[in-house]
Amino acid sequence: METHEKIRLIRELNKWSQEEMAEKLAMSAGGYAKIERGETQLNIPRLEQLAAIFKVDMWDLLKSSNNGMVLQINEGDGGGDIALYASSDMAMKLELLNQELKHCREMLEQKDKEIELLRKLAASVQK
Repeated sequence: METHEKIRLIRELNKWSQEEMAEKLAMSAGGYAKIERGETQLNIPRLEQLAAIFKVDMWDLLKSSNNGMVLQINEGDGGGDIALYASSDMAMKLELLNQELKHCREMLEQKDKEIELLRKLAASVQK
């Protein structure tokens, strides 16, 4: 189910009109109607606002996908801001990958130290 379909369904289950939702979101009724028709691309703050009104987790509003991750890129005068939002499961996977990366870096550092020590040993034997 698409995000805009979930939003419409939850609104209807709560028996709220589009005008009531627009008022809760401090926007025009026409603007809110575009959200429900899928004509408006939602940003993270708006999704968080909708989730708070519906008393659901923001992830429940998002289109179902396998990776559980949302990447938002804001292009503005001050350059682009990038925000990564991950479900708790994806956040754990990211943390695990970060730990594996840290371990690989430590192993490479250890390897470099051992290579340097072997070079010194080889140089002293050649003298």
